[in-house]
Amino acid sequence: IDKVLRGLRVGTLFHQDARLWAPVTDSTARDMAVAARESSRKLQALSSEDRKQILYSVADALEANEETIRAENELDVAAAQEAGLEESMVARLVMTPAKILSLAASVRKLADMEDPIGRVLKKTEVAEGLVLEKTSSPLGVLLIVFESRPDALVQIASLAIRSGNGLLLKGGKEARRSNAILHKVITDAIPETVGGKLIGLVTSREEIPDLLKLDDVIDLVIPRGSNKLVSQIKSTTKIPVLGHADGICHVYVDKACNLDMAKRIVSDSKLDYPAACNAMETLLVHKDLEQNAVLNELIFVLQNNGVTLYGGPKASTILNIPEARSFNHEYCSKACTVEVVEDVYAAIDHIHRHGSAHTDCIVTEDPEVAELFLRQVDSAAVFHNASTRFSDGFRFGLGAEVGISTGRIHARGPVGVEGLLTTRWIMRGKGQVVDGDNGIAYTHQDIPI
Repeated sequence: IDKVLRGLRVGTLFHQDARLWAPVTDSTARDMAVAARESSRKLQALSSEDRKQILYSVADALEANEETIRAENELDVAAAQEAGLEESMVARLVMTPAKILSLAASVRKLADMEDPIGRVLKKTEVAEGLVLEKTSSPLGVLLIVFESRPDALVQIASLAIRSGNGLLLKGGKEARRSNAILHKVITDAIPETVGGKLIGLVTSREEIPDLLKLDDVIDLVIPRGSNKLVSQIKSTTKIPVLGHADGICHVYVDKACNLDMAKRIVSDSKLDYPAACNAMETLLVHKDLEQNAVLNELIFVLQNNGVTLYGGPKASTILNIPEARSFNHEYCSKACTVEVVEDVYAAIDHIHRHGSAHTDCIVTEDPEVAELFLRQVDSAAVFHNASTRFSDGFRFGLGAEVGISTGRIHARGPVGVEGLLTTRWIMRGKGQVVDGDNGIAYTHQDIPI
C-alpha cells in the first residue's frame, strides 16, 4: 500500500468504475514528434517579446509551484534510496529550494538574452539588386534522453523555447514523478496559441527505440547520462547525436603554482559537486612538488574532506595509496585518481591518452607554461587557474545548457541556445534570373549588417 501511495504501478486495482479510468491511448512516437514540430513553427511565428514572456511565465510558475515540485521530488528521492541507487545518482536527483530558485533565475536570464532566431549573420550583395542573407534558424525537433537529473528538464525546455525548437523529453524512471510535475508546470505556462505539445514527455521505455528511428521528423538527439546510455544511442540511430560519454576532467598542478590557489582549485573542482560531469576525476602533480611538500598538502586537503584517493603507478608508491584500476574512470563521487608527472608535456600527454576531452585545468604562475597547456590540450574547455566546475552553460553566460558536447562537429563545450540553431539563406531580388549566367554581373560584395 505504501508503494501504491507513492505512485508505483504495482498490484491490481478492482473498482466498479475502473472502466472509466482506462488510460487514453498514447500518441505514437511519430505523432509526438510531428506535433512538436507544428508547435515549434507556431512558436517561431510569435514576436521576440512574446517568446520572452513565455519564459518569464515559466520562471514564475517554477517558483509558484516550488512546494508541489519538492513534494513529488522527495517521493522520487525516497524511492531511489530504498532501491539502493548509487549515492551520486541520488545526489543528482535532489531538487532543493535553492536549486528551484536557481533554475527560475536561469530561465529569466535566458529570456533577457538577445533573441537568437532570425539574426542576420552575414549579408552579401550577390549582384546589383540581389541581396543574400545568412540567418540563424531553429534546428527543428530535439530528442533529449537524460538520466536522474530533473533540473536538466527545466534547462532543456527553456532553451528549446528560447531557440524556437520543438522538444521530446525522456527522463530516467528514477525521476518519474519529478519530471512529470516539472513538465506539467512548464507546459501549463505555454500559451494555447503555441500549445503544450511543443514539449512532449515520453513516459515509457519502449518508445525510445521507435523515436530513434524517426530521422525524418527528429533533427538532433542529445543524451545526458552514462557512457552506456550515450554509446547505446549512438549505435542505434541515424539521427545526429550531440553530447559526451564521459567527464574525466583533470587538474594539473605545475611546479610554479601558488599553493593556496592550488588547494582552493583542487578542492573546489572535486568537492563542489562530486557527481557532476565537470568535477575533477584525476589530479596530476609536477614531480618537483613531492620534494617541497606541496603534494602532501594537496593530498591532505582532499583526504581531510573525505575524498578517497587512488594512485597511478608513481603516486601510489609515493603516497602509499591503493593503485587505480584505470586512468579512464569517472568516479562521480568523493574519490579521484592522483598521479605524479614529469612536466607539463607529460601532463598534456596523459590528458590526451586518458581524458574525455571535456574540461581540463592547469594551475601555474608561469605564463609560458600556461599558454602551452591552453594551446595544446585538445579538450572542449581548457582553463588556467580556475576550477573545472566553471564549465557550465549558466556560468558561461549562456543562460542554461542543454548539455556539454565533446564532439568536434557543430557545437562543442557547454551547449546553450546557439548550439540549438542552424542557418538559413534568404535572398531578396528584383526579378533576376540565371539564364546560364548570361547578362548578370556577380559582385559578391559584403554588406555591413
